[in-house]
Amino acid sequence: MSLQHIVSRSTCLVNQASPKQLFCCSFRLWHANAAATQVEGEIEKTLAVFRTSVHNPADHREHHEGQHYMITQQDLKNIFPHGLPYRFQQQMKTFKEASLMVRKPALELISYLKQANYSHPAIRYVIYGQRGTGKTLTLCHALHYCASQGWLIVHIPDAHLWVKNCKELMQSSYNQARFDQPVEASTWLRNFKITNEKFLKQVTTQQKYVWSKREVTEEGRPLGEVVDQGLTRIKNASDVVGVILKELKRQCTPDSYKLLVAVDGVNALWGRTAIKKEDKSPVQQEELTLLHNLRKLLKNDWPGGAIITTVNKTGSVFKPRNAYLPQELLGKEGFDAMDPFVPILVANYTEKEFESCYQYYLDRNWIQLEKARTEEGKRELIFLSNYNPGEMEKICAYL
Repeated sequence: MSLQHIVSRSTCLVNQASPKQLFCCSFRLWHANAAATQVEGEIEKTLAVFRTSVHNPADHREHHEGQHYMITQQDLKNIFPHGLPYRFQQQMKTFKEASLMVRKPALELISYLKQANYSHPAIRYVIYGQRGTGKTLTLCHALHYCASQGWLIVHIPDAHLWVKNCKELMQSSYNQARFDQPVEASTWLRNFKITNEKFLKQVTTQQKYVWSKREVTEEGRPLGEVVDQGLTRIKNASDVVGVILKELKRQCTPDSYKLLVAVDGVNALWGRTAIKKEDKSPVQQEELTLLHNLRKLLKNDWPGGAIITTVNKTGSVFKPRNAYLPQELLGKEGFDAMDPFVPILVANYTEKEFESCYQYYLDRNWIQLEKARTEEGKRELIFLSNYNPGEMEKICAYL
């Protein structure tokens, strides 16, 4: 049948139809379109509960609270070569995306960073809270903001790893009273190089460094050459970390670059270690080269940056099980060293945040049991998790 014949026949049928028939047909079409529009609106409304299209942390505001934003693969590679919690990394692999919830503590911290005067000494922030509330992810959110604004990042993802389970401990060639941790230092240098590639070509050394009789870094050389020295000569890695931290602290000004020092588990820098010497006596924190240099960087006697830290019980085996307050985990020596600081409390989910998390897990099919997808199942999840983000994630892993 030709196209002309079809058009001719359709026109004839329309002409033969009564006004009532035409009205009914039009009403059905309108009703179908209205229903489709309503469904699309409901889907967009549901998505708006747990997702936001604003992926730049600098643009996050209070109305984004409780929504998830996407971290691009490029940012994951350059900004977070390390530092994201293990269970969050496993979740990323399962969901095939990296979504971070915008929460009030992170918004509060970012607002402080935006309003700070960087011609004054660096302000110290201490993030604290109960176990599993999301302290590390709050730190990562603030770190993502600083990186998006072009800051130089010094990130210590887990300071507790520097005071326990040391793979290799050797006496320092620079100071016989200290001990080097070459494996931990070289691992950190590798990730530091990935995060700050552009700065390593711009920042230059302000003095001469002698590594051996044949190896010297002259004054005025790019800082990248110092990093390469620690990566190629692993025995020098701990001293190289000290040189980098000293040079960055010395040269950091509001006119050159802004420096973020982010330390997860800063309470590990004071107290006791689980590392033993050859005579089985414990190694003190001040005897470790890495911790000695990091402590000096945490002193807020330099302008042009910020110091963001967390205190947590994870890895702090010599503290009470329920301890979570800064004065409990830092101890007197650590608290005095960090004082003054701005405390940032990370609490459990609010009702809005829990709903957002629940809807996100449903969207990702992380919750598959039919009973768990009902209102009754959701109330049971609230009861079991008590709005704790970490407990919520663990419970849903089995559903």
